[in-house]
Amino acid sequence: MFLEEMDVKRQYINQALKKHMIPEKSYPQIIHQAMHYAVFNGGKRLRPVMVLEGANLAGRAGEDVLPTACAIEMIHSYSLAHDDLPAMDNDDLRRGKPTCHKVYGEANAILAGDALLTGAFELLAQNAGIHGITEGQVLQVIQKVAAAVGSRGMIGGQVLDLASEGKSIDLEALNTLHHLKTGELFKVSLQAGALLGGMDPRGLEALIEYGRYFGLAFQIQDDILDVSGNEEITGKPIGSDAKNLKTTYVTLMGAAEAGKVARACVDRCLGALSGFDSRADFLRRMAAFIIDRDR
Repeated sequence: MFLEEMDVKRQYINQALKKHMIPEKSYPQIIHQAMHYAVFNGGKRLRPVMVLEGANLAGRAGEDVLPTACAIEMIHSYSLAHDDLPAMDNDDLRRGKPTCHKVYGEANAILAGDALLTGAFELLAQNAGIHGITEGQVLQVIQKVAAAVGSRGMIGGQVLDLASEGKSIDLEALNTLHHLKTGELFKVSLQAGALLGGMDPRGLEALIEYGRYFGLAFQIQDDILDVSGNEEITGKPIGSDAKNLKTTYVTLMGAAEAGKVARACVDRCLGALSGFDSRADFLRRMAAFIIDRDR
């Protein structure tokens, strides 16, 4: 049931992305083709769906926040295209397909990521044109998204990730790394939709809590799949963390204990939603799914 619901939402997001992104045949074609390649490569669309769900919990229709949802996915896609670069994780495959730089070259992959990030903020601003959404709400979302993906957020987490390669780091440092690199974008996705819907501060805090622990559970499951997943299913080489000499939750505590921590994070997610009614049921199912996924 959840996978069927998620597939409908994913297709809805994909259609919105095609509408809101610059067409790939636009001049100069190669950069727009690379941008589309980076975005339309089989992503789960968890983050833009969270934008829609945040709005839904605040009583606003998901379609009203589609520009912001698409912007968040463009930011996520840019981060993956850059993560895969030779100077970063040096990966040849992403979701079973050649990575952006393997198809379009390193320079164009860098520029495509830059263009996706820049275009995302253009889309965030466009959400002010939706009836009932104020310019003040949009400005608040822009500020929070910028902070979440900047040097004190996602990029900061990537810096810590690179700096930790070949080194042994403790659990506290690993948690900090992944709260920044992965968790911040999940947090701000829910927060953005809820802010555009006019949610009260108490509800926002609950969603921030959910996003924080969802991101941690997601990362732990990623670490588990990196050692025990099926490469044909995950779409990326198994053992890439070991290849890059990275400390992971599995190397620190073993797969079994890491799985227990992931389940505890899901419990924290569910607890954060205790004040919401049945409209939060999809988010509840999403949290449970995240540690059962195989890709």
